[in-house]
Amino acid sequence: SVNTTGISNLGTGLPRAFSLSQNYPNPFNPSTNFNFSIPKSSNVTLKVFDMLGREVALLANGKFEAGTYRVDWDASEFTSGVYFYTLSAGDYHETKKMILVK
Repeated sequence: SVNTTGISNLGTGLPRAFSLSQNYPNPFNPSTNFNFSIPKSSNVTLKVFDMLGREVALLANGKFEAGTYRVDWDASEFTSGVYFYTLSAGDYHETKKMILVK
């Protein structure tokens, strides 16, 4: 299920590289946000996984134009713990860790 509170194009010009920033704040309760940049139009997925590698949230899924985006995630229905989030865009894949503390 897509349980996103919003995806915003930050409109900060054309990025030179794919990137995924550390979520902020981290640790968080109950919501956090992620920034990612894509230098060219790409099919993008941003997924959240639990410690066992199960996908628990799909935050972005579709074709995005080149740009920098912010995605907000409300994790109020999830339990405390360590989660991982993965950005996939074309051949680029990056995973980072975050901590939900309630």
